[in-house]
Formats: sequence, C-alpha cells, structure tokens
Amino acid sequence: MKIVIIGGTGLIGTKLAALLREKGHDVLQASPRTGVNAITGEGLDQALSGADVVVDVANSPSFEDRAVLAFFETSSRNLLAAEAAAKVRHHVALSIVGTDRLPECGYFRAKLAQENLIRRSTIPYTILRATQFFEFVGGIVDTSTDGQIARLSPALFQPVASDDVAAALADVTLADPINGMTELAGPEQLSLDEFGRKYLATTKDPRKVVADIHARYFGAELDDRSLTPGDRPRLGAIRFEDWLAALRK
Repeated sequence: MKIVIIGGTGLIGTKLAALLREKGHDVLQASPRTGVNAITGEGLDQALSGADVVVDVANSPSFEDRAVLAFFETSSRNLLAAEAAAKVRHHVALSIVGTDRLPECGYFRAKLAQENLIRRSTIPYTILRATQFFEFVGGIVDTSTDGQIARLSPALFQPVASDDVAAALADVTLADPINGMTELAGPEQLSLDEFGRKYLATTKDPRKVVADIHARYFGAELDDRSLTPGDRPRLGAIRFEDWLAALRK
C-alpha cells in the first residue's frame, strides 16, 4: 500500500514512516524538504499519484494566531483537493485533545478549522486527537517562566510519548476510515504544574514551579477538562517517569 505522510520528515512523521515500512508498506515522507509543499501545492499531485492513504502530521512554522490559521486552512484545502483528484481512499490527520474546548487559544482554533475542513470533504477520514507530547513539556515550562519562576496551572494534564503517538497513528492508518475522531492520551493524569516540577527536577533546572489557577496555557486558562480526553481513550504505554529516566542517560 502506498502511504504519503505530509510533514513526513518531522518528529512524528519520521517515527511513523519507520513503523509503516517495517510492515512492508511503500511510504513517501513528503515535506518542503523533499520537494512537496502543501501550502504552495508544489509537488503535491505527483506525490499523491497512486496513494492509498494520506497522513497529515504537518505543523505550522509560526504559532501566531493569523499565521497558524492560514497555514492549516490553506494546506488542508490544497491537500484534500489533491487527494480527491488522486482518488485517495483514506485521509488521516493528527489533531489535539481539547481543540473544541479552548477557543481562546489561536493554535487550537486553527486545528479545529482543519478538522472541520476534513469533515466537510468527500474523502473518508480518521482524526486522531492526541494530548500534548512529553517532548513539549520543557517548552511549556519555558513559555510560562518569568525569571526563576514558572507559573503553571494545577489543572489535570495527561501528556503522551511521541513513540506512542506514532504507534497509534500506524494502527489508524492501516485500519478502515471511521469518518470520525478518536483520542489518545498518556497512561497517567497529574496536574500540569506537577509535570513541570518533575521535568525540572530531572533536568536539574533550578527554576521553581508555582501552581497558579489563572496561569494561561498559550492564551487560555485551564480546568481539569481542558486538556484531558473523554471516555475510553486509547492510552499510551510509556509512563512519564520512564521517559524522564531516558533523559538522564
């Protein structure tokens, strides 16, 4: 089966490509780096020729509100039109748990707009909403830091390892389209501030984490439902402690 991964040279795309090739599939890792650009359309028709499945894990180079919305709307429209012309049988997209619950966050609004374009298209689809990756925890702490203090919400947080995201995407990619959404989260819930403390302790970072119910997460205040999945999500296998232990090596 020919599978095209849009954003295929990034963190998730690279891991996903390796898993799918291990299963014997013909995988094209499409990105501007490989001559395929979903924004300009360059190389898109050629890349999708003969494709059975397209997996979109591309990310915007800018998180500024207008820029990120323009990225996901333009790339999705171009991609879905090219898929229709190529008679692609399954469109898979990676999105985020909570896209419909944090309208104050421009990135989440952009991902919701992307999801809506997929739902309105004629291509059979599956949307995998994942929680934040373990790999993003350091960046979340950094954006919440002023001097030596990081103010983080005590709201529940359930991040997942990128390896588990790639594994879930591989399963979804090789299954039939569900024409709907499924969720993936890490195996444990803790407060966001506690995840931050564990990360700083592991990396021997002297900054202090302070729990603040008004601390904003990319523009939005959080509650316990903002970033956690609904009933019966798929759960990753890798615990945060195990991922942190790998950082120490």
